[in-house]
Amino acid sequence: MRGDRPVGVVLLDDHPVVLAGIEHWYTSSAHPIEVLAKGRDVSVALTGPGRDADVVVLDLQLSQGGPAYPELKHLVVHQRQVVVYTMKDSPETALTCLDLGAFTYLTKAEGERHLVAATLAAAQGVPYTPPALAGAFGSDTRRSRPALTTREIDVLLEWFKSESKVMVAESLGLSVRTVNTYLDRVRIKYANAGRPASTKAILVARAVQDGLVSLDEL
Repeated sequence: MRGDRPVGVVLLDDHPVVLAGIEHWYTSSAHPIEVLAKGRDVSVALTGPGRDADVVVLDLQLSQGGPAYPELKHLVVHQRQVVVYTMKDSPETALTCLDLGAFTYLTKAEGERHLVAATLAAAQGVPYTPPALAGAFGSDTRRSRPALTTREIDVLLEWFKSESKVMVAESLGLSVRTVNTYLDRVRIKYANAGRPASTKAILVARAVQDGLVSLDEL
């Protein structure tokens, strides 16, 4: 997001009323947010005007089937910033979405303020934790160490071996903003696990402790 340039968004939801409501909220935002494409098929985020969007807002229930995890994975593979916006208030579902690479997760009950804030944060690559997600983090007793996604581990290990985030971005074919987003997400996960890692040195120590990397590899 640069200056006053509108943030471009794709809305993926199968309810026209929801789509219209979100678009209305965006037109009222202090920073301009423009809906470039909308629909129920993930292809609208990957073709046409949707390709240029900064953020994809994804409803997790796009059909009568199960959660839209395959669609979320597909968007993440294409390096899209995905805000999951759903009726499902489930800590387990929220954490699963983050593990799959979602930027953040919020429920439709959390409303306009949090959705607009999450959208702007995603466009800037600045972590955003709405109340439902904070509650999910607080109740996560699944493991003693944070569950990092494969991509988060890739970025983390590449950063350990590189002199700068620019080099990481070039090596992995990402933008520097995306690299920062992944590293910020790793830090948040460690902080919520009670093992904060505010510096690169501490992150290295955490990675060694968790078996992600050996000292011989550094």
